[in-house]
Amino acid sequence: MDLISAERLESMSSMEKIRLILSKVKRGNIVVLELGLTPEEEVKLIEMTMTEIRLDEFSGIEIESYPVKNESTFLNKILGKSGIKTRMTVIGPANQLRTVEKDKYQISTKVSVGD
Repeated sequence: MDLISAERLESMSSMEKIRLILSKVKRGNIVVLELGLTPEEEVKLIEMTMTEIRLDEFSGIEIESYPVKNESTFLNKILGKSGIKTRMTVIGPANQLRTVEKDKYQISTKVSVGD
C-alpha cells in the first residue's frame, strides 16, 4: 500500500498524478491519496485505465473518494479562487480492492491478496 502526501501531489500536474497512480496500481499496489483527485482527474484516470486493460495482466481499477467539498466563500469568488476541496481517495487493482461501505466520513474496503 502506498500513502501519497498532499504535499507531493500539489507539486504534480494532473497527467503526472495519473501516470504515477496507474503505474503503481498496475504493479498491484493500493494507493491512498491524502489529497484526492479532482472530478476531471478521476475521469481522465478512468479513461486511461480503459485503454490499458489487458485481462491477462491488468483488470482495471477500483476508485473511491470522499465527496468533494465546495467551500466557496464570498472572498474566494471575488479573488477568482475555486472553493472546491478534494479529499482522500483510495485506488487499487479491481481484482484486489472492493468497496464494502462508503459515507461522508468513512470508506470501508475489502482487500484480497493475490497468489
